Amino acid sequence: MLEKLRVIFTIPELRRKIFLTIFLLAIYRIGWQIPLPVIDQQQVAAFSENMDSTLSNFFAKVAIFSASSLTSATIFGLGIMPYISASIILQLLGTVYPPLEELKKEGEAGRKKITEYTRYLTVVLCLVQSSGYLWFIMSNNEGGQNMIAEQFENANGQLTFMWGLTSIMIMTCGSVFLMWLGEQIDEYGIGNGISLLIMAGIVAQMPPALNNFLSNASLSLQGTSSGSVGLEKIIMLIGMFVAVVFGVVFITLAQRRIPTQSAKHVRGRKMYGGTRQYMPLKINQAGVMPIIFAQSLLMLPPLVLTYLGKSMGTGFVARQFENLGSAFQSPASVIYNLVYIAMIYFFCYFWTAIIFNPKEISDNMKDSGTFIPGHRPGRRTEEYINAVMERITYVGAGFLALIAIVPTLISTLMSVDFMVASFYGGTGLLIAVSVAFDLVQKIDSHLVMRNYSALLD
Repeated sequence: MLEKLRVIFTIPELRRKIFLTIFLLAIYRIGWQIPLPVIDQQQVAAFSENMDSTLSNFFAKVAIFSASSLTSATIFGLGIMPYISASIILQLLGTVYPPLEELKKEGEAGRKKITEYTRYLTVVLCLVQSSGYLWFIMSNNEGGQNMIAEQFENANGQLTFMWGLTSIMIMTCGSVFLMWLGEQIDEYGIGNGISLLIMAGIVAQMPPALNNFLSNASLSLQGTSSGSVGLEKIIMLIGMFVAVVFGVVFITLAQRRIPTQSAKHVRGRKMYGGTRQYMPLKINQAGVMPIIFAQSLLMLPPLVLTYLGKSMGTGFVARQFENLGSAFQSPASVIYNLVYIAMIYFFCYFWTAIIFNPKEISDNMKDSGTFIPGHRPGRRTEEYINAVMERITYVGAGFLALIAIVPTLISTLMSVDFMVASFYGGTGLLIAVSVAFDLVQKIDSHLVMRNYSALLD
């Protein structure tokens, strides 16, 4: 392994890509620590200490999936969530809005146009979300005082208009800058830029969460249901870590191999074709995108429902809206988890339908003289491939749904901090391992192209 690592850094192009990627990720981590100028950091610290577990878990989920820091109020406070949300919206519109459908069929030119629209929509969402975030930190929190520094307030105790506009523009520019960083990693670095930014945020928060967990741990047996951390809880989390890593690698590599047969044809005096091969179909075609998409959309209902409940006064309907908003904020809620699982299944099938086209594969096989034994080329082959993909996607979606709710179950049943459970036994670990595995595969492609052995060999 050490020899393979040495080989990686002896290839000038690959070495340049790796160092550039590390440099851009370091820039992201530096900006992640810079607070907004209008924020009173003492009030932010007090708010973080006093907020209830439901809101704390909600912010923890946001931080995992958006590479953001909502509780610290930094210039990168929104993370890349506006960009992810914009991508989701345009992907959904691309299936129902004819002009976008036509753009998707135009190949590279259409893709560039959709990317341009995504950037514009990202700016709009940044303006909306940063305004809502500033409204939240200006409102009375659990400490009974807003988090705006006194020198930036007007006579009414509110943030002045110009400083409010400046803060909105700073957070908007921060998210747009992160979007640009991700695109630079895609073009000049190595790996998927957006996924690497998310992974960097997750990995950076793992050591503090582990340190906090171990500082309150004891090597004595104290029961899994107690609030203290005993030996059995440590063993359980280690087991979850190994199981999730094994499961992610297994599902990532898992394939459904469909046997294919190429037709024989004669060229000159030689006969070609007639060989038996197979078509590999990945069990989890969508990767971690369904979880990211589902979690992104689940951040909207609690904000909208809570706002509607407060705006309606104190009536019965208002209380129901507030209760429903609280249910969506709590990871332990049955409603939240059922909707979460349903959305994961939906986005698994949706994303697979976008990136995998059985008709195109069937037509290519027919043109090249390849067929699946027992199925006629054309429509029959398309129907068979589509049926196989539906079955294996169901399995992949079930695995993602299981991984997504395991941290909630462990946090609730074993009284383990949700941050620890999500980082070391659930979606945070799933994203980190999947992105790292994808990064290794892309490094392997560079090595194999230059006749070196791959890292995974």
